[in-house]
Amino acid sequence: MPKAVWLLVIGMVINVTGASFLWPLNTIYIHGELGKSLSIAGIVLMLNAGATVVGNLLGGALFDRLGGYRTILLGAGLNLIAMAGMTMWHDWPHYVIFLTIVGFGSGAIFPAVYALVGAVWPKGGRRAFNAVYISQNAGVALGSAMGGFVASFSFNYIFAANLAMFIVFFLIAAFGYRQMANVTGVQTNVIAENGKVKNRSKLTALFILCTAYMLCWVGYVQWQSTIANYTQEINISLKEYSFLWTVNGLLIVFGQPLVNFFVRAFQDNLKKQIMIGILIFMGSFAITAFASDFRGFLAAMLILTIGEMFVWPAVPTVASQLSPKGREGFYQGIVNSTATAGRMFGPVLGGILVDLYGMPILFITLMAFLLISMGLTMIYDRPLKKKKEVPSPSISSL
Repeated sequence: MPKAVWLLVIGMVINVTGASFLWPLNTIYIHGELGKSLSIAGIVLMLNAGATVVGNLLGGALFDRLGGYRTILLGAGLNLIAMAGMTMWHDWPHYVIFLTIVGFGSGAIFPAVYALVGAVWPKGGRRAFNAVYISQNAGVALGSAMGGFVASFSFNYIFAANLAMFIVFFLIAAFGYRQMANVTGVQTNVIAENGKVKNRSKLTALFILCTAYMLCWVGYVQWQSTIANYTQEINISLKEYSFLWTVNGLLIVFGQPLVNFFVRAFQDNLKKQIMIGILIFMGSFAITAFASDFRGFLAAMLILTIGEMFVWPAVPTVASQLSPKGREGFYQGIVNSTATAGRMFGPVLGGILVDLYGMPILFITLMAFLLISMGLTMIYDRPLKKKKEVPSPSISSL
């Protein structure tokens, strides 16, 4: 890889490592330390996710106008200021305000990094973006592993460690990315897209599939909210809970060859791959519902991660193959928006269900959502078949 790509990858590892000190523990801190209900914790996470969406869209627009270097510096600077504030004032409601600002700043960084890595290594193709994806998961593994250990001493140390990582990332961006200051590009995003969509059958198919995708995310995000708090109630330590996310990140980084080996069995049918991934999700939540110790949750997390590796890369690939020429950004914007919607509303819905009815009802609801997701995935391509018979998308690009 070119030196510039290595700098972007290293920066993302450090940035995500810093963020991963805190994000798996948000619900635990809001509920356990600040004494707020799970419903309130869900609303706080929704605000954070909503700010991330705005940051994503603005970051894409700023990349076109200012370039990746200035956009990343802006997002990193906001994160640095907000994290410094949170380190000093992390009671209620300061925590909510600073967490929302961090969501906005982080949201601006990610599309700029993706656009920049594509611009500085145009010949890299999928390898360029895959390098950033792997660096994010490496950061998740490192940050969550260290976060639980640090939090076992004091949450105050979590904020300081997060701040330290954000400082390092800002310095890398300020001095390491300066050579890319003049690199710009035309990044297509949802705001920039206009005009009538000609092929409505493809768009309808994508909406159906993305609804299924959103329901999967509603379930997945419970591991960061209601399930996180539930592990504390049954005396699983913060260190052990954070280790679960370390396992998640490491398996994604090092397990790709193994997963690729298995998906070759249905390389001509992405729909089948997604459906198998949803079935794996269901198995994971079935185990979680009856887990009573760390080993049970570890088994559930391992299975959940395998399901994630089947579903998460497949949906954007389908969107890419469905998108007409020149509409790739619009279609990927739909995918990202529905995923974020699941991350926004999942914690709120989960918190309300647990507060009113308890964990068993939450797991029953999640299984119902996954069944609906399975059904939607089965029928998403019917609008295409009504117009004309089309071959199933290929997975060869994964």
